[in-house]
Amino acid sequence: MFALFLPVGILIGAGLLVLAAVSLHSFVLQIAWTVIGACIVLIFLRVDARSVFNSRWVVWGLYGVAAMLLLVALLASPIIRNTHSWIVLGPFTLQPVELMKVALILLYANYFSRRHMAIARWKVIITSFFFFVIPAAIAVKLPDLGSAVIFFGIWFGFLLLLGLPIRRTLVALLVIALTAGLIWTYVLKGYHRARVLGFLFPQENALGINYSVTQSKIAIGAGGLLGKGYGQGTQTQLGFLSEPTEDFIFAAVLEEWGLLGGLIVCAAFVFLIFQILRIGMLADENFEKFICLGTAMMFTVQFILNTGSATGLSPVVGVTFPFLSYGGSSMLANSFMLAIINSIRKQS
Repeated sequence: MFALFLPVGILIGAGLLVLAAVSLHSFVLQIAWTVIGACIVLIFLRVDARSVFNSRWVVWGLYGVAAMLLLVALLASPIIRNTHSWIVLGPFTLQPVELMKVALILLYANYFSRRHMAIARWKVIITSFFFFVIPAAIAVKLPDLGSAVIFFGIWFGFLLLLGLPIRRTLVALLVIALTAGLIWTYVLKGYHRARVLGFLFPQENALGINYSVTQSKIAIGAGGLLGKGYGQGTQTQLGFLSEPTEDFIFAAVLEEWGLLGGLIVCAAFVFLIFQILRIGMLADENFEKFICLGTAMMFTVQFILNTGSATGLSPVVGVTFPFLSYGGSSMLANSFMLAIINSIRKQS
């Protein structure tokens, strides 16, 4: 248990330090979400996750609830940060895409644990494709392109790691490419297209669509090896860096703590993924192995997109860094998956 939660503690601690220096309100809220997440982990110490979540009724029920909440967010939620991604519940907000990530992992773990030997069959591939493409289509309409990419990453990661033949893989990639073309032409908002074009041509429009990435690169470069000191980052503290507690928190870490601090954060994350995969390898049932695999893929895709956005290596799509970035829904969803994985570890 210590080996699993040590890297999580490092990531949460680093995130809280950034929040304390940037936003006291977010700092207090993140502590509250962290405490609730810890309570979820403690509750699952007494629950057999296998008996609860290996039920088709449970996983399909969770998937259905998540899909309905996504539709509610799309059709009835207010616009916050140019999207309909949050359902407002009094003083709190709920982000349904986070629940959908959990639901997809559990659904795919249940589905593929019964059909992993038939992974090459088109029926299995196409059916599993629709599991992710329906919520992904809603996410794109919110618009929340980052979550749609994560949904795709969970699905395609399962197919690749379960041994999808190369020909089937190429056909699946072709279908995805054609679908992406249709989404680009008929679905994406203008500013989403601008973000992708800004990524492809970073030297252009530095004060427009590329402003956030430009400021992020300045912050990273200013940090050097050891950083400018806690609370001393000019880009972070003076408001030049966009979303320093969420989308660009990695740049805030690098500016104030330098390359060394960034390497410590990345090492903690890699160690967390290693521990999750290790628990999966030692698990008794395929369902348990696939839960660990899906969680590791979800965290990894989020890590790549978040750090890629901060460094200019990927388009800015608004994805959090697991356990480091501020966000109640994200913290609770991530804690929920860790609670299940810790339950698997305890019972293996």
